[in-house]
Parts: sequence; structure tokens; C-alpha cells
Amino acid sequence: MTSLSSFVAQPDVRQPVNPTKVLAAATTGNVVCVTAAVSATFGTFLVPVSEDFGWPRAAVSGVLGLMAVISAFSYPLIGRAMDKWGARNLLIGGHVALACLIMSLSLASPNMGLFYLQFAAVGLAGAVCSSPMFSKVISNWFDENRGLMMGISAGAGNGIGATLMPILAGILLPVLGWRATYLAIGAVVLAIGFPVLLAWLRDAPPTETSTPADLQGMTLAEAMRTPRFWILLVAVASGAGGMTAVFTHVVPMMTDRGFGIGEATGVVAVFALVTAGWQIVTGGLLDKVSSPVLVVPMYLAAIVGLFQLQFGHSTAAVMSAGVLLGIGMGAEYGALGYLTSRYFGLAHYGAIIGTLYGAVILAQGLTPALMDLSFDATGDYNQATIAIAVILAAGALLLFFLPSARIDQVMESEPPMASLG
Repeated sequence: MTSLSSFVAQPDVRQPVNPTKVLAAATTGNVVCVTAAVSATFGTFLVPVSEDFGWPRAAVSGVLGLMAVISAFSYPLIGRAMDKWGARNLLIGGHVALACLIMSLSLASPNMGLFYLQFAAVGLAGAVCSSPMFSKVISNWFDENRGLMMGISAGAGNGIGATLMPILAGILLPVLGWRATYLAIGAVVLAIGFPVLLAWLRDAPPTETSTPADLQGMTLAEAMRTPRFWILLVAVASGAGGMTAVFTHVVPMMTDRGFGIGEATGVVAVFALVTAGWQIVTGGLLDKVSSPVLVVPMYLAAIVGLFQLQFGHSTAAVMSAGVLLGIGMGAEYGALGYLTSRYFGLAHYGAIIGTLYGAVILAQGLTPALMDLSFDATGDYNQATIAIAVILAAGALLLFFLPSARIDQVMESEPPMASLG
């Protein structure tokens, strides 16, 4: 059987590093990243925080919008810094800061300004040690089967974290209250992530990076002058952000319609696990097929799942919704990092993926507030569900305009929009 290390160039003997450990470190970092520890658990905290402080739901979930804006502006800068100075130290420092800031949420007061300031700090720290920044490390270490390895790191990592963290929050919150639960989650983040990152996370030496085309790469400015950049941003990045917003609202969407908290957290777990597995599947398929069109049916599955989640009345319907939504979100996140690395190379990957993920996090942060504004106005999430479905359908159509992502096309000049496809 071919070993994992065969998928990368042999490391410099002066700096022996086992790439399997690098993959394990990046995966662990994603298990306890801001998406799993904060975004995935936010729906569990939304109602008790809202009731405790006497605020409308939109005011509470508005912190996700603030985090989104901060991350959207900071991602490109963080990515550029990692392109220049390396990712390891920034990732470890961001991880420690994130854990401590999550624990500090246990001290939140009903002062809305301070509450938002705390989440702003969480958002900034979380952006430093986020999935796109770990994807930079993975893309630099792996060439053949890069999609699969990125899928394992981000998909399995976020999937495991986004499955376990809401369950942990759901178990602890009725017993400890929301304050002590935030304290516990921050402590878990630090205890799991820091030792592994410190021991195993390493930047790839320049000679490890895969191919001359990857090494050359496009600058962010050059990438932004191509149609494929903007198609990725609208069709994949924005769609992924919207799907993540739905993920954060599974619990209130279901409990408002009479489902129990146990059923709701079960759907969250299914959603997260399928997202994890399908991100790996998508990465592996893209390694073989290279065509973005292969994820179009997965978008359509997500649209069906979205309507089942909001309008289904049986446990079977909402559980199947979790499966279908997981397929869609796994496809989006599995495709984004891989296509970015193949279309634009690795020389400036941090800045480019940071900019694209800025759109992800912006949609991820603003959509929940818009969903809750819709809820506050209408008493349900029906209109928000329809709007997100329309965005997903438009994204699926745009994927037909993207070219193949074969490695021999990475540095080809961008064809005019009319000839893409």
C-alpha cells in the first residue's frame, strides 16, 4: 500500500519532517477552530443569551456579522503575512488567543458594546488559525492527491469539531449555564489543539512545494483580473458562507417548529459528519476529474435539503435534510481551496485564499443576522430559506463557466469569459 508520505516530495534531510504529522496537526487545528468552537455552537447559545440579556435574537446573532467583517478584512492580510513569513508561529499564536478569548465569553455582560467587542476579538484570533490558513500549510506539503489531503484536514477536522462541540455545548448548557459552558469550550480548545500544533505543525521548506507552476503562481492582483476568481467568489465562496449560516441556525429553525433539542442537535451532528466526509470525497474526486461541474448535483442536493429542513415535519425528513445539506456544504468547502491552488498556484496562495474566504466568512456572519431579522419580522425562517436556495441555484449555474483545474492549466493565460467552460 502506498504510504501517505509518498504523496509529497521527500523532505530535506536537514529538516526531517513527517508529512503525516503535519496533516494530523492541521486536522487537529481545524477540529478546534473558530468554525467548530464558536459558529457551530452559536445556535445552542442563541436563545439562552437572548433571554438572559433581554435582547432580540437579531441583536445577539449580529456578533457573527461583526466577526465576519473583521475576518473578511483580516484574512487577506493574514494570508499575505503567512506567504512572507510562514504559517506555523502565526497559527499557534492565533490558536492560543482564540482559546483564551472563548473562555472570556463567560464574563460577558449585558452591555451590548462590550459584548460585541469580545466577539470581535474572538473573530480576529479565529481568523489567524482558521481553515484557509491551515489549507496553506497542506497545499504546500502535498501535490498529488492534494484535494484529498485538503479534504481530510479541513473536512474531517471541521466535521469532527462541528459535531462534537455542539453536542458538548448541548450537554453542558442545561447543567452549567451558558457562561460556564463557554469557559469549558475554551479550555477544551486549548487542551486539544496547543500540544499537537506545537509538536507537529511545520511549514514546508521551499523545495517541498510541488511544481514549478505552483511555485510561480499568480499574485492576488493578477488573480483578481481573471473571471475565474470572481466566479469562485460568487459561486463557491459566497454559497459556502450561506450554507454555514444555515448550519448555525439548525437548532432554532427546528425548535421553533416544535422539534426537541435532542432531535435538533442530532441533525446538526448529521449535517457536520456528512460535510466532513463529503469534503474528503469532493477533494478526491477533483484530484481525478478536475472539473468543477462535478459539484453541481451536490448543490442541487443542498437546495432539496434546505427545503426539507425548513418545511419537513417528520424526524426522517429533517435527518435526511442534514445529509443533503452536508453533501452541499462539503462540496463547496472541498472545492474552494483545491481550485484556488490549481487555478492560481501557491506563491501567493495565502493572500488569494484569504480574500476568497473573506467572502465565505462575510456571508457566514451576515446571513445569520439577516435570517434573524426575517424571523423577527415574519415569525419564521421561510423567506430566508427561499433566498438562500436561490443563491445556491445561481452558484450551481455559474460553475459551468469554470474551466478544468488540471495542473497543466494552472499558469495558462485566462481565456475570455465567453470561452470559459
